Amino acid sequence: MPKNSKVTQREHSNEHVTESVADLLALEEPVDYKQSVLNVAGEAGGKQKAAEEELDAEDRPAWNSKLQYILAQIGFSVGLGNIWRFPYLCQKNGGGAYLVPYLVLLIIIGIPLFFLELAVGQRIRRGSIGVWHYVCPRLGGIGFSSCIVCLFVGLYYNVIIGWSIFYFFKSFQYPLPWSECPVSRNGTMAVVEAECEKSSATTYFWYREALDISNSISESGGLNWKMTLCLLVAWSIVGMAVVKGIQSSGKVMYFSSLFPYVVLACFLVRGLLLRGAIDGILHMFTPKLDKMLDPQVWREAATQVFFALGLGFGGVIAFSSYNKQDNNCHFDAALVSFINFFTSVLATLVVFAVLGFKANIMNEKCVVENAEKILGYLNNDVLSRALIPPHVNFSHLTTKDYAEMYKVIKTVKEDHFSALGLDPCLLEDELDKSVQGTGLAFIAFTEAMTHFPASPFWSVMFFLMLINLGLGSMIGTMAGITTPIIDTFKVPKEMFTVGCCVFAFFVGLLFVQRSGNYFVTMFDDYSATLPLTVIVILENVAVAWIYGTKKFMQELTEMLGFQPYRFYFYMWKFVSPLCMAVLTTASIIQLGVTPPGYSAWIREEAAERYLYFPNWAMAILITLIVVAVLPIPVVFVLRHFHLLSDGSNTLSVSYKKGRMMKDISNLEENDETRFILSKVPSEAPSPMPTHRSYLGPGSTSPLETSGNPNGRYGSGYLLAGTPESEL
Repeated sequence: MPKNSKVTQREHSNEHVTESVADLLALEEPVDYKQSVLNVAGEAGGKQKAAEEELDAEDRPAWNSKLQYILAQIGFSVGLGNIWRFPYLCQKNGGGAYLVPYLVLLIIIGIPLFFLELAVGQRIRRGSIGVWHYVCPRLGGIGFSSCIVCLFVGLYYNVIIGWSIFYFFKSFQYPLPWSECPVSRNGTMAVVEAECEKSSATTYFWYREALDISNSISESGGLNWKMTLCLLVAWSIVGMAVVKGIQSSGKVMYFSSLFPYVVLACFLVRGLLLRGAIDGILHMFTPKLDKMLDPQVWREAATQVFFALGLGFGGVIAFSSYNKQDNNCHFDAALVSFINFFTSVLATLVVFAVLGFKANIMNEKCVVENAEKILGYLNNDVLSRALIPPHVNFSHLTTKDYAEMYKVIKTVKEDHFSALGLDPCLLEDELDKSVQGTGLAFIAFTEAMTHFPASPFWSVMFFLMLINLGLGSMIGTMAGITTPIIDTFKVPKEMFTVGCCVFAFFVGLLFVQRSGNYFVTMFDDYSATLPLTVIVILENVAVAWIYGTKKFMQELTEMLGFQPYRFYFYMWKFVSPLCMAVLTTASIIQLGVTPPGYSAWIREEAAERYLYFPNWAMAILITLIVVAVLPIPVVFVLRHFHLLSDGSNTLSVSYKKGRMMKDISNLEENDETRFILSKVPSEAPSPMPTHRSYLGPGSTSPLETSGNPNGRYGSGYLLAGTPESEL
């Protein structure tokens, strides 16, 4: 210790020595933190609070390896939407043309905001509540809203895992139970179930055997006991995976994140070998350029980017908060975003290869059925045999021969053609049939698999893949709930996690009624989309416009050891907020122009019909949206009028071996310096490393650390790994 330090003076003199924080920062030997806590504002319990925060930082779990962390982020971001929503959007919005708006929005919104969430979580080392309380206390409600949205999504998302579990166990039989319509005996006669005969075997199994669905959301119909048991199994699996936090979920990720890629690779190879697979892939990649100018396509692409990367849920922040401070989160953001997009394209290739095969099967079936109609008309002299080209052989009728015959008959019988009831049987019509969400996974894909050799094997693999994809996303969703609550309120981790799972199971019984699928639609399509958009906008505004983009970029430079690309400065500051504001406006207009509704399965008609939500359901929907965003204005008002403390009058300093921990909340940089040292900012010595401040895109500010061997900060104390001392 230098001889002229005030501590040395005190040791050799009886005179009173006044020590400032600047003097303490200049010391080269740390003082035992247990015996030295400085509470400048005189807050009661300051010493205890500082000690608790330091112990919390020391005890915070960490990922066992970088691979485990990356797999966790991939498992959270890559979910069921990559398998059934992205291919549907491609099919609906112009095939390959849809990839253009998706890629553009992924680059200007997705990756920058994903990087932002990774960075704030890693820097502040808290869940979403703690992060946004620190960045801007008045917008601390963002974290609570994220938790509520995670709860809403987790409630119905685990129901989908339950459906997959049901199909998984049903797959262990040959033939598959959805391959043929059920037949009932009426004496000596075998009667095919009318509902199944009007639709298809796979459609009937989904709506009647699996869901036993009612005709509308107003008809509850009671609980479906089979799905109730599957939901219980699903929540038990999720509970066991997350009960120990990342210590348990991290190990699960090795299987749940990697296994789906094994299955997708197998399905891709098998799919490409199927007859008609190339037709499906070519149909997918044939762009319809007019769709690129449709605002609705861009809105749906932006929404898919949000859900694909898990923006706004809090799971991304929760996972990154367990990282080391020097982790390269910029690389993580680019890597996970690329893998997510690659998975979506890979899944789309698989889906369209299989759908191409299915379309050829259905087209051939259409040709056979219509050929039988034509033969009947020929035998009854409704049609003349002169209309049939001489080379046509009804025993081996090809789609090309049928198309030629259909064209001749339509030309000759133009006035009475509609009465014949003949279908054109075009392959393009089959490929253009848009099937989304559960319809793609549980109807279209299952039907295609019935035509596979060894179909039970492929069915088991497919639904096991869906279970693992859903499990990875559920782990991230649960982390978005448990991590911020545990960080903020210090509740017991295991007890709180189990309590959440039990509570969610009982609330989730709403979704396993006979009308439960309609509530899944309500939650999936409407209750989360608008609140998530609002949350992501406010996250961007809180960092870029309130905390300050320049300040945030400077601190990223210190944390990463290099200056992030200027691209992010412009995206965070201008482009991303503007794009998201347009998206929010478009979503609100869409809700006003098109009243929310759902596709109901009408048993008597054996067909779907689009129905609008009744008034009571609309009231529930509006309540869900309001509840999700309500914490944001409530916390803002309470802290604006000082009805809720934000900790702005607290400054505590504690010491530990080789480092210092400081708790500073909601103080402007200049005011903080004056408050501590009673000097103007230019006169105040800084505990931060010697470097040139980041002044925006036009500046160059490489980190210039001093050569002091005691640490990168050039002093005898290293800043502790807590949010208050590192951001």
